[in-house]
Order: sequence, then C-alpha cells, then structure tokens
Amino acid sequence: MKSFDVPVHYRSTLVTAIKQKRKAADKMKKDFTPTILEAGSLHIILARHFGFCYGVENAIEIAFRAVSENPDKRVFLLSEMIHNPGVNADLQNLGVQFIMDTKGNMLMSWDELTSDDIVVIPAFGTTLELEKILRDKGIEPSRYETTCPFVEKVWNRAEKIGKDGYTIVVHGKPNHEETRATFSHSQANTHTVVVKDMAQTEQLAKYITGELTAAQFYTDFKGQYSEGFDITKDMQRIGVVNQTTMLASETQGIADYLKQVMINHYKPTAENIGDYVADTRDTLCYATNDNQSAVQGMLEADADLAIVIGGYNSSNTSHLVELCELKLPTYFIKDENCLISGTHIKHFDLHTHAEKETNTYLPAKQPLRVMITSGASCPDALVERVMERLAELTDNTEALQKASAHWV
Repeated sequence: MKSFDVPVHYRSTLVTAIKQKRKAADKMKKDFTPTILEAGSLHIILARHFGFCYGVENAIEIAFRAVSENPDKRVFLLSEMIHNPGVNADLQNLGVQFIMDTKGNMLMSWDELTSDDIVVIPAFGTTLELEKILRDKGIEPSRYETTCPFVEKVWNRAEKIGKDGYTIVVHGKPNHEETRATFSHSQANTHTVVVKDMAQTEQLAKYITGELTAAQFYTDFKGQYSEGFDITKDMQRIGVVNQTTMLASETQGIADYLKQVMINHYKPTAENIGDYVADTRDTLCYATNDNQSAVQGMLEADADLAIVIGGYNSSNTSHLVELCELKLPTYFIKDENCLISGTHIKHFDLHTHAEKETNTYLPAKQPLRVMITSGASCPDALVERVMERLAELTDNTEALQKASAHWV
C-alpha cells in the first residue's frame, strides 16, 4: 500500500514498530488478537488495528501540501478535514481557515472567497451543490480534494446501481458531512433515502409492505429523502450503501433485513432476487472493518477498563466506544491530558454528548490491565503519549520503556 508524507510528529516509533512486526507476521490480516505490553504492574492490551487509515493519511498529505505549495495565497478548508482536533488545529496554526463547521453551518460568507483562493475538500467529500458554488467562483475543487477513495467507491457503486434503476438506501447519520455528500451524489442519479439505524430501517420497511400510510413517510423521514421521492413506487428495487464510518455489522444487518423484507413482500425466486435487491457488500470500508474487528478481538482478552482515543465528533471512533462499552468500563478521551491523575479522568459520554469527569477510574489492583484503541483519524503519536501517561500515573515509566525495547 502507498506510503504518505505526513508530519513526523504524528508518527510513533513504538507504535510503528509494533504495527510493522504484526503486519509481517500476518500479511493477510487474519489475526485480530491484540498486542500486550507488560510494563511492570501495568499491562497494556493494544488493538491489532487502529489509528490513521489510508484515506486519512492521503488527506493529511494533500492538505499540508496545499499550504506549502501556496505560501502567498489564502488556504481554506471547506470544513474539518478529518475529525481530529489536533490535526485541524495544526492546519489552523498554519493559517488555514474553515469555511463551515461539521454540521454545514457557515463560518464565513461565500462572498469572501475569490478565484485566487485555495479550497481544500475534506476527507468526507462534499456535495455537488457546494462543488458548483466553488466552480462558479473560479475555484476548482478537485485541485486539492482529499476525499477518501473508499468514500468515492461508495459514490461510484451508488451511481452504477442507481442508473440500473435501483433506489439507494444510505445507512448514515443524516447530518454527517460524509452522509450529506453521499446523499448528494446519489440523488443526482436516482431516488435516495437515508436511514440512521435499524429502528429507522424497520420503520421504512413498513412503508414497503404498506403497513403505514404513504403520507406519514414524508413526516417520519423529513430531510432524509431526495426531491420527488414517491414512497409508493420508489422502494420496489433497492440497494444499501453506507457512511463508511458506521458499524459495518449494523450496515450489513440493515441490508440483510431489507433484503428479507423484499423477499417476504415480493416473493421473488432465488434466481431473480437481484431484480429487487442489489448486492452492495463491496462498499464496506476495509479500515472500518479492520478496526472494529480488532476491537472484537481485543475484547476477548481479560481487562479492567478500555480507553478509546479520538475526536469527540468522530463517527468511527464512537462506534469503537460502543463496542467496548458492551463488555467493560470504557473512557472516550481526546488526548493524554484527559488523564488528569490516577483517580480522575476527563472523557466524553456518548449518551449525554458531553465531556465529564470520573473519579477512581483506575482500580487498585495489580496487574492493572487496560485496553487501548483509537479512531481512524487519531495519530499514532497520540496513542503512545496516552500509554506513557498511564505508565507515569501507575509508576511504570521505566517498565514501559523496557517493554517497548522488545519492539523497537
């Protein structure tokens, strides 16, 4: 796989060495068991896969290149390039300005842009409507476009099956940048509707079967269907694609559920089921799959708690948190500074959508076993700093250095 030129301070000598050795021993990536670092009374259980994915490294390289290649021009990001506060702050410190926030709210006026400005498209991609605004201003959005290739793969697949007469069902968070972009590209070719979870999918199924009246659909799914969508006609042939950072198992579950609904309702033969449901399994992101599978593998080990590192608005990171929460106490942190002391931790609560502090998060036992993973937009250097902070708080700094020497 291609290697990218990203700032050296995002790299970690230790984490890189661990990943390279694990990769050499498991080239087909079939082994999802974690790496265990025994640092004195602290045992760190590190997920097999975590951190920067192909799309994120590609985006970082392009964004920093846009700055270096245009020293005399203003450089803008359409919105957060990735959902990592440290990386976005680094770009802002270089003078990069954001045009809008992650929800699409404008932070400046379009009138402030000129044809001399540089605009970087984030890794999530953007809508066709926003691309047109930029081109109308004389700015070519593809010049520094960092859209993840796997997001583009979803768009291409949706376009293909859309032109074959299927309606696209997008599994994603309706207000997420990537979902908005995928919806825009999809609806340019076919009827499109967004479902945020299985509960909403089950609701949609009742319109397919006629259990709910058509008029109610336009209230239940307000803002989540394409213009001119006719629920009485447009769900007879469907294909499911996803926001690539969603839980892969949930997307597959939604696709399987809707397929069974179509089978029960239309009663196709085994040979012509493809006339009703398109096969879209190839649109699931490899990095999302690997990171989630690695968490499942990590959770088979015994541990006292889990720490998940990433931006609080990172969708893929939040799903790793959800998986860990099913088994043990889990703390979602953005950096090592969240580990205030051996008793206090500052972390994000997915259920209240707020940062809070928890006391006595580290149990008084030896060895203390802590699981660690991170989202796809989290630098490896940040993971190493969290490991070092944990070692410091448990008086295992020297022991961690000795354990690291085995890998480096």
